[in-house]
Amino acid sequence: MEGKRKLTLADAVLIVSGSMIGSGIFIVSAEMTRTITGPGWLLLLWVISGVITVFAALSYGELAGMFPHAGGQYVYLKEAFNPLVGFVYGWTLFLVVQSGTIAAVAVAFAKFAGVLYGPFSEKNILIDLGWYRLSAAQVVGVVSILVLTLINMRGIHYGKVIARIFSSTKLVALFGLIILGLIFFRNAEVWQSNFANTWNNMAWSKDASGQWSWKELSSFGIMTALGAALVGSLFSSDAWNNVTFISGDIENPKRNIPLSLLFGTLIVTVLYVLTNMAYLSLLPVVGDPNGSNVASQGIQFAANDRVGTAAATMIFGTTATVIMAILIMISTFSCNNGIILSSVRVYQAMARDGLFFNKMKEDNKNGVPGFALWIQFAWAALLTLSGQYGPLLDYVMFGVMLFYILTIAGIFILRRTRPDAERPYMAFGYPVVPIIYVIFAVLFCANLLYTKPENSIPGLIIILAGIPVYFVWRRVNTDTTMSSK
Repeated sequence: MEGKRKLTLADAVLIVSGSMIGSGIFIVSAEMTRTITGPGWLLLLWVISGVITVFAALSYGELAGMFPHAGGQYVYLKEAFNPLVGFVYGWTLFLVVQSGTIAAVAVAFAKFAGVLYGPFSEKNILIDLGWYRLSAAQVVGVVSILVLTLINMRGIHYGKVIARIFSSTKLVALFGLIILGLIFFRNAEVWQSNFANTWNNMAWSKDASGQWSWKELSSFGIMTALGAALVGSLFSSDAWNNVTFISGDIENPKRNIPLSLLFGTLIVTVLYVLTNMAYLSLLPVVGDPNGSNVASQGIQFAANDRVGTAAATMIFGTTATVIMAILIMISTFSCNNGIILSSVRVYQAMARDGLFFNKMKEDNKNGVPGFALWIQFAWAALLTLSGQYGPLLDYVMFGVMLFYILTIAGIFILRRTRPDAERPYMAFGYPVVPIIYVIFAVLFCANLLYTKPENSIPGLIIILAGIPVYFVWRRVNTDTTMSSK
């Protein structure tokens, strides 16, 4: 049985936005502008990411209304296709997507905690065996995951409180950064200089010796560069679908899940675009890799890619480092709370179908899947301590987009196979909007295969590895069931 529904529409919107906003918005614009320089391209990429995310959210609303149960995308894929496709999604989610994201976000939290308290820094190496190094940031990251796991073990009410406090705080803080950057501290000269060459088609590349050099992109090069740069903005816009995993805990899910997807993704999209406009009002896009200060480094070469901190420095001066560290710590803590809170419902749904650890099926006395929370913690902590979450996350977007393609395609399949099923919410703009999303996502994946095969091919291998695991799990589950009779 699903737990008593305790989350309102406002809670669901905060979970969508809180899960989406992590540290990416404060960092990825540096890499994006090195990939293709023009400020027009930067804003266009964030707009495209936002529009595509909203399109996906609008399409997901139909599935959320049809299957208002815990498990979200796992359930949609299982119902539209078959249990194998659902399992492969859940396998990838647990192995890489959610657990790897939890690990990376936790270490990002710890790195900025290190700004406030030096011993927490990633530069503080606790163990160095040559082949393995353990930093204080990794340990602090594990502790942050443990704290959030313990909070959510006590019941969904506690996770809801964290979501309300921290998600609201970071939304207000991000809005404050936008207001200050666009209105009160806007540098007209910087803005005019940036947009003097709005569609600059230059890019930076680094050779084997670590030296940076300029290159002009051809028309084809612009297209592939845009596809590659989209990885950063799409990754920063991801996790919006986490709220569907906990449909069973949300009041009136047939109504509130679609609305939360729409409102949450719209809010974050607008904030992301305005935040980048604030960056362009405060910092030059083009920077010098050897620049001696924030202004000369620009957006492209902000120290450690921390564009948010560089922009805040133009507002608050030297205190910006501390201010942004606190903001990003709040942001990442809230982001991980949303992921930890929601992901375990997928694993619980899989267990109830006999496709994951049997003990994951049941809720604890507080109405949450306690065993699933601990398994998730163990794997995310292992990834954090191993330091291998980075390479795994390089594979994430390819796999994530593949499953989004399948899920949106599932709408068409279910319209054909279950024409009389109850649909409290119909996909907006059907069939045009879902088709546009699928076409875009296919082109994006094809571009990744072309431009970053070292990332996309391993991601595909991880996904395909779930197929034999599915049959092994089914066999083990069948043998266990027979032996218990």
